[in-house]
Amino acid sequence: MKKFFSFLGFVLFVISYSEAAQPDSSVIKRVNELSGIVQKKYAPDMRVEYYQLKQQTTAPLTYKLELSRQEAATELKALLSSENLSVQINEEVLPSGDLGEKIYGIANLSVINTRYGPDHAAEMATQAGLGTPLKVLKKERGHYFVRTPDNYLSWTESAGVSLMTKAEFENWQTAEKVIYTDLYGQAYSEASEASLPVSDLVAGNIMQLISESNGFYKISFPDKRIAYISVKRARSFDQWKYLPDPGADQILRTARNFLGIPYLWGGTSVKGMDCSGFTKTSYFLNGIVIPRDASQQALVGEKLDIHEDDSVNIAKSLKTLKAGDLLFFAANKKTKRVTHTAIYIGNGEFIQAAGLVRINSMIKGAKNYDDFQSRTMVGARRMLTAIGDPEVTRVNKHPYYQRIINQ
Repeated sequence: MKKFFSFLGFVLFVISYSEAAQPDSSVIKRVNELSGIVQKKYAPDMRVEYYQLKQQTTAPLTYKLELSRQEAATELKALLSSENLSVQINEEVLPSGDLGEKIYGIANLSVINTRYGPDHAAEMATQAGLGTPLKVLKKERGHYFVRTPDNYLSWTESAGVSLMTKAEFENWQTAEKVIYTDLYGQAYSEASEASLPVSDLVAGNIMQLISESNGFYKISFPDKRIAYISVKRARSFDQWKYLPDPGADQILRTARNFLGIPYLWGGTSVKGMDCSGFTKTSYFLNGIVIPRDASQQALVGEKLDIHEDDSVNIAKSLKTLKAGDLLFFAANKKTKRVTHTAIYIGNGEFIQAAGLVRINSMIKGAKNYDDFQSRTMVGARRMLTAIGDPEVTRVNKHPYYQRIINQ
């Protein structure tokens, strides 16, 4: 009987201790509330800033915080302390320490596809062309979490990225390079277009130059593959990036070259483009880096007044808009959340990636009138007068291309 009561006492002690060890649910709720406040302040757009809080243990209550800005961790800890919440926060400001010194990378394929999660089935986010410089933030399940020059965060397969140390990356930045200017082509194993291909190429691909002879560039890929491309299909990267600021003619010439290319969600290349990938690439191939998504592009550049009584007025738009301006559209006119973009051509016409890259008009009665887009237009921005602003950046002024990404 004594043994029974001893055992019963032990069970009651364990139950009592377990209950005591469990944190108050109100504490967990308050931690999540404070974390939400901090995330909204420092990472309101998870496409460009990272913030993730995960509970690790309950006794003591411990969380792991991964984030891209140290200030957010500092503020969360201060808020928890101000309310006397006994919580342990183990933070890691990316890039992850697991990467060691190799926290830089270069896109190694003609086009790498990036996604919103480290999984082949995850939604496609964007693309990056061969030679695109990247900041590498962490690795998970055979994928790298990377930041592209337009500040976008997403995941890509490790096979598509060549990792580099800071010194290796700076060597790549200063090395002589060429940029592919044809819409689509191939790099060859020998100085002959009859030889076997090494890789396909798309407009905007950047490769390190080894030598030039007999009408061919001998080039090196980031993974040290050697190939040859015709000098007719590329040009010196240094000469290209120092060209004068583009005008509307150059932007529209590039945009028209994409006519007929199919729409691809997340696409930014001739292999397929979404609406903002189309506008972004039309500017990039003229040496200008603008934000990735339509809703982000709608926040930069010179804002244009095309409204009358809080609604877009087509007649006023025709007087105000200039070739090269970006137009923005919202499928829901109540929220006015931007979901689509296009480039204005002039005389009421615009070019857009919608189904495919095509030219349409906002003027009723025109053969190519697009009723839906004309009804859903909510704003316009002028990028060409904003070149040099923080998010309308010349390639030759961009730290990813010009020494060195801030750590």
